[in-house]
Amino acid sequence: MAEKMTFNELRRIKDSLPDGTMSRIASELGITTATVRNYFGGSNWKDGTSVGIHLERGPGGGIVMLDDTTILNRAKTILKES
Repeated sequence: MAEKMTFNELRRIKDSLPDGTMSRIASELGITTATVRNYFGGSNWKDGTSVGIHLERGPGGGIVMLDDTTILNRAKTILKES
């Protein structure tokens, strides 16, 4: 299911995650850590893959449309745990 938010909101979630979360999510989902980082706005296309994030520039860092919320949902669950 797709989700829309500002880029700044997405980055706030990423920045709130405990150390090691990117690797943890990658391991749990069977993807690379670079792919998880790309989901949160990174751009390591050598080691990571595209993750269905679409950015429209604008206020609040722009609007982000996430095609798949699996990584986002996992990150939110980890935030609730900590």
